[in-house]
Amino acid sequence: MSGHANSLKAILLALGANFAIFVTKLFAAVVTGSGAMLAEAVHSLADCGNQCLLLLGMRQAKRPPSEEFPLGWGRALYFWSFLVAILLFSVGGMFSIYEGIHKFTNPEPLKWPWLALGVLVFGIVAESFSMRGCMQEVNKARGTQDLWTWFRETRSSELLVIFGEDLAALIGLCLATLAIGLTMLTGNLMFDAAGTVAIGVLLIVVAILVAIEVKALLIGQGMEPRRRDELMNFLKSRPEVAEVLNLITLQMGPDVMVAVKARMQPVASDRALIDAINSVEAAMKVEFDDVRWSFFEPDIAD
Repeated sequence: MSGHANSLKAILLALGANFAIFVTKLFAAVVTGSGAMLAEAVHSLADCGNQCLLLLGMRQAKRPPSEEFPLGWGRALYFWSFLVAILLFSVGGMFSIYEGIHKFTNPEPLKWPWLALGVLVFGIVAESFSMRGCMQEVNKARGTQDLWTWFRETRSSELLVIFGEDLAALIGLCLATLAIGLTMLTGNLMFDAAGTVAIGVLLIVVAILVAIEVKALLIGQGMEPRRRDELMNFLKSRPEVAEVLNLITLQMGPDVMVAVKARMQPVASDRALIDAINSVEAAMKVEFDDVRWSFFEPDIAD
């Protein structure tokens, strides 16, 4: 759980960078006629829309619980994140492949290729700033985990999506730069078409990987394994608890629901048992500030 990562900061950085890049790419695509550049412009525009959807999801996730939604709206963030992955696949990836195939069958000469390269270099610089900001937040969240483990285990879907988008955008810009550079050097327009297709394949691969992770959250994953281990160790260390019989966690967007069945130490009265349970729950919510709901089922040790 990325409890100390600022996902909002990463989203706003990506939104600002992608909008600036979109404007410059679109201008260059119109002037140069580059398919790779047009694919990149569409990608950046799709990213802007995607980041707005993530902001909407974060806003909805903050809605308070109600009678109809007793556990709140936290998981709405997963819906919007999954939708972003679908858009990245369709609008970004499929359009890029379509445009590349079109360029293979109907090649068109590049106009003002140096302008296209200048825009791509600007895009690489801007996207690098966005990626740097994203990685700062990812590093806060993953701690000592390697990047792949964090990607597979994180419960912060919005940060996961931004990471995937920024990575795909940066690699895509490099591919577009390489495609246009080779076209300029060789005069072979097939390099531009191949670059466009490569960008599409890249976006589809990233979208599928992100969608797989967000799908698991939509179905209903528990806390991150390392966080669950920390919670289990915390419960076992409490003097009121003799044995933890079962621990169920459910990630609800930024919040977590916890259900505990534990054998409690013998006490003198029912009132003392209730006080012991309340003490454990209060301490748990202080130690794990993302735990919003807790349900405790006691059993008395012999």
